[in-house]
Amino acid sequence: MNVLLIYPEFPDTFWSFKHALKFIHKKAAQPPLGLLTVGAMLPKKWSKRLIDLNVTKLRERDLAWADYAFISAMVVQRVSVDQIIQRCKGAGVKIVAGGPLFTGEYEQFEDIDHLVLNEAELTLPPFLEDLEAGRPKRVYKTSEFADIKQTPVPAWELLDRKCYAAMSIQFSRGCPFNCEFCNVTTLFGHRPRIKDAGQIVKELDAIYRLGWRDRIFFVDDNFIGNKKYLKTQLLPRLIEWRKGKKGIPFNTEASVNLADDTQLMNMMVDAGFDTVFVGIETPDEGSLAECNKMQNKNRDLAQSIKTIQRAGLEVQGGFIVGFDNDTPSIFKRQVDFIQKAGIVTAMVGMLQAPIGTRLYERLKKEGRLLGNMSGNTDGTTNIIPRMDPALLSKGYQYIMSQIYSPKNYYQRMRVFLKEYKRSSINVPFNFRNLVAFFKANIQLGVIGRERFQYWKMFLWTIFRKPGLLPQTITFAIYGYHFRKVAKLH
Repeated sequence: MNVLLIYPEFPDTFWSFKHALKFIHKKAAQPPLGLLTVGAMLPKKWSKRLIDLNVTKLRERDLAWADYAFISAMVVQRVSVDQIIQRCKGAGVKIVAGGPLFTGEYEQFEDIDHLVLNEAELTLPPFLEDLEAGRPKRVYKTSEFADIKQTPVPAWELLDRKCYAAMSIQFSRGCPFNCEFCNVTTLFGHRPRIKDAGQIVKELDAIYRLGWRDRIFFVDDNFIGNKKYLKTQLLPRLIEWRKGKKGIPFNTEASVNLADDTQLMNMMVDAGFDTVFVGIETPDEGSLAECNKMQNKNRDLAQSIKTIQRAGLEVQGGFIVGFDNDTPSIFKRQVDFIQKAGIVTAMVGMLQAPIGTRLYERLKKEGRLLGNMSGNTDGTTNIIPRMDPALLSKGYQYIMSQIYSPKNYYQRMRVFLKEYKRSSINVPFNFRNLVAFFKANIQLGVIGRERFQYWKMFLWTIFRKPGLLPQTITFAIYGYHFRKVAKLH
């Protein structure tokens, strides 16, 4: 059996880092971890090829070789998915599809031969068994959750590693919280399920043996869902694993209550973590209550962010506008909060309603849905907001123009760097980083309209925080990407 594992292309998004990756001659931020994990679950005797459309093209000879195409996708990849389906159907290649997009919207994909939904650990084995017996069904789904202690090491051998800026690893699935707009609990449940520390070390060893020395992203939607296990088992093993190794900084996602646990933050930093993405959403208490973001309520959010920064963890922040409780004042309040907290990488999107969430069901009853969401922080929404739509759109554009303007962007870089305790992880300096450094000096310091802010920040870092110069250059490059995506040229 010849199988293509096809990962659809991402549109130009804040998360793609497409324009930033050009500085280091990489094609994608991270590999398709889910698809590589599925690849490890397929029969050993099958011939497998990975086609990640973010780094390569799907060629006619690939389709001519294949018996089956396995596709995994998120909602934001829908356009590319439709193109892949048409090409596979035209070439007579049978399609097997899974992942968040299909799990939520499988009834809309009539041209797919087999839908293996929810978690592959549970639904892929019966499909493979039926396929072997010559009687595969069209849809395989389950309401149960998998024991991810049985999940195999991803099939890293299928990957062209030089195309990626970071590798990925997963420790847990699920989140203990219940935010109204979030589909994580719909897909993976409220009880965090974890791999044991030995599994994680085994996966890290596999990546390390391949020669990888750059960043590794723990893709967990809330890495700190099981704090006790982290502090007593996983983090001590990661601290031990790191001894004698150079480079390999970690980053992940966590809830803001991380700020309440000094021991946990210190252990994460000792284990090699230097960045966490936090869903902050809004500084408005009423909107936090509306979306049931209780872990963010009744606290000084800006102070919590600074506490995490001072521990040695950069905070990347997710923000939303368009809650029912929002008033026109929210746009300036969001900008002011982001600037005050020094959140350099701030992702701001309109409120969207994913299928299966409590928000989707509520708005469906209220007759306020406008089709499917884009899954992108692109200023679109699939809901009818309480606020005048034109005012909401204008306010969103105001936020974009403010937080990504060179003046404000470089200003909050300085706010952050004043708070940040330098990571102890020294990433080896290599030729690629040297090229990125010189390219940034030319693209941003000579050609770019931010050249005044760039050199001012460069010199400030040299004299005040010289050890953080690589971080300053990285942020400057990110800013270039964000302005491109926000179309602030």
